[in-house]
Amino acid sequence: MSTIELSYQISALQPVVRTFTRRFTSDPDEALDLVQDTILRALIYKDKFKEHTNLKGWLFTIMRNTFINNYRKEHKARIATNRNNDFHFLNVADTHTFNGPATNFEYNEIWTQVSTLQDELLIPFKMHASGYKYQEIAERLGIPLGTVKNRIFQARKEIQQKLAAC
Repeated sequence: MSTIELSYQISALQPVVRTFTRRFTSDPDEALDLVQDTILRALIYKDKFKEHTNLKGWLFTIMRNTFINNYRKEHKARIATNRNNDFHFLNVADTHTFNGPATNFEYNEIWTQVSTLQDELLIPFKMHASGYKYQEIAERLGIPLGTVKNRIFQARKEIQQKLAAC
């Protein structure tokens, strides 16, 4: 099939494609945009169309994919943009800094309490705090997985009690 024939058949199916847009949108302007995008993509990618296949089905697939892609773009844009006018949060001081003297003192106090733990609780806790997974800790220490989880839980519990007493 030549390019001219395919273009003629695509333009002949334009009313059917326009009717099909009702499945996706009820807004007439959006429907016309979707029809135009569909026909444009069909003409751009006409070399992808296989002769003796369903042209109408191919156009419907292009339309559906175009609609989905546009919806995803709009959804991401809505999430990325702040649509409310509450700009007063921009001038609020950030209280979540970790380099202040009080925070440094708290950090040192926590690790002082951690270092007072028994070795059987301290070693798994420190390994977990530095990023090891439970299974890796169990394999390295040669103890069952449940024991590792229990020791880390007990270590957390003891640290919380010690810090509450301070």
